[in-house]
Amino acid sequence: MAVAVDEPTERELRVVPWWLVLVGLLAAVALGWLVLDLLLTEADRASQPDTRATLRIDAIRTGLTVVAGTGGGLALLLAARRQWIAERAQRHQESVAARDQVHRDRVQAHAEAVAEAAQRHQDRQSGAAEHDAAERRLTELYTRAVELLGNDSAAVRLGGLHALERLGQDNPGQRPTIAAVLCAYLRMPAPDGEPRETEVRRSAQRVLTRHLRADDAAHWPELRLDLAGATLVDFDAAGCTLVDANFTESVFTGTTTFAGATARGRLLLGAATFDDVVFEGLTAEGEVILDGVRVGGGASFDGAALPGGLSCRRASFAGPTSCRRVTFGQPTSFDATRFEDTATFREAVFDGALSMEHTEFGRSAGFHSVRFTNMALFRWTMFGAEALFDRARFLDAANFGRARFHSMASFRDTQFSRPPQVEQARAVADPGHRWPADTTVERLDDEWLLLVDR
Repeated sequence: MAVAVDEPTERELRVVPWWLVLVGLLAAVALGWLVLDLLLTEADRASQPDTRATLRIDAIRTGLTVVAGTGGGLALLLAARRQWIAERAQRHQESVAARDQVHRDRVQAHAEAVAEAAQRHQDRQSGAAEHDAAERRLTELYTRAVELLGNDSAAVRLGGLHALERLGQDNPGQRPTIAAVLCAYLRMPAPDGEPRETEVRRSAQRVLTRHLRADDAAHWPELRLDLAGATLVDFDAAGCTLVDANFTESVFTGTTTFAGATARGRLLLGAATFDDVVFEGLTAEGEVILDGVRVGGGASFDGAALPGGLSCRRASFAGPTSCRRVTFGQPTSFDATRFEDTATFREAVFDGALSMEHTEFGRSAGFHSVRFTNMALFRWTMFGAEALFDRARFLDAANFGRARFHSMASFRDTQFSRPPQVEQARAVADPGHRWPADTTVERLDDEWLLLVDR
C-alpha cells in the first residue's frame, strides 16, 4: 500500500533584476570614489611634498581596495544565492521523484488488486462450474441407478443396487439418501410372479448391513434405518451399529440376527414377526421396544446388555427363549407376554424394576442365580410348568400376588431382603415345592394350595 509523502510548502522563487546588479556595482564605485576623495583631501593637507605624494598613492590604493572589496562582497552574495538556488532545485527534484514513486506504487498496488480480484472471480467461476458439473453427473448417476432399481427384471434391479452402493461409496454426502432409497425399496411389497425377488432383497439388505459394521473398511457412520413394515429375509445385522433403527411391524423370515450389534438411540421392533431371532451380545444404549413381537421359533438374548431398558409387553415366543447373563438396566417389562416353550433367565441381572404381570410360561421358567436389584413384580403370572428361582437374590420387594404355579415351584437358597408378597397366589399340590422360608401354605382342595402373606 502506497504511503503519502508530505510535501513542504515552497515560496515562489524571484528572478534578480539586472538593474539591481548594476546598482550594486555603481554603489561599490561610488563608495570607492567617496573613500578616495576623502583620503586625497587629507593627503593634500600634508605640508611636505614627499609625504603628500605618498599619502595620495595610499589613498588611491585604499579606494581601489574598497571598490574591489565591495565588488567581492557582492560577488560572494551572488554565489551564495546561486548555491541556495541549486540546493532548492535539488530538494524540488527529490520531492518530485518521491511523488512519482508514490504514484507508481499506487498504480502498481491498484493493478495487483485488480489482478487478484479478477483471479478470485475466475476461481469462483471455475469452482462453480466444476461443482455444477459434478452435481449434474451425480444426479444423472443417481437417477439412472434408481431407474434400474425399478426395472421389471431382477438382474437389472441387482445392477441398480450395486450402482447405488458404488455411488454412496464415492460420495459420502449421498449415503443417507441412498440408505433411505434402499429402505423404501424393502418396505414396498415384492412384485408378483418374480421368483428371484428374494435374492434382490437379500442383496439390498446386505448393502445396508455391510456398511453398518464399524470394523468394515467401507463403513458408513450414523446411517438411520427405517424398515417399518418391511419384509426381510435372513436379515443379518451382526456387529452392526444401528442408530434409531425402526423395524416396527416388519416381517422377518428365516433366521434373523442382531448378535454383537450396538444400538444407539431407540431400537424399535414393536409388532414385528420373526421365525428365529438372535440378540446375543447386543448392546443397546437406548430403550429396546419389543411390544407385540411374535416369534415363531427360538429367541436368544444371551449376554446382551440393555442399560436403556426393555419393553416386551403382549409379546409371544413360540420356541425356546434364552436370556442367560443378560443385564437389564432401566425398568424392564414383560407384561402380558406368553412364553409357549422353555424360558430361562439364568444369571441375568435386573438393575431396574421388573414387571411380569399377567405373563404366561407354557413350559419351565428358569430364574437360577438371577439378581433382582429393584422391585420385581410377578402378579397374576402363570407358570405352566416348573418355576425355578433357586439361588436368586431379591434385593428389593418381590410380589407374587395371585400368581399360578401349575407345576413345581422351587425357591431353594433364594435370598429375600424382605418377605415376598404372595397374596392369593395358588399352586398345584406337588410334594416337590420348595417355598421361601416362613411361607404359609393352605390347602384349598385336593388340587390347589393357597399361599398366604404372613
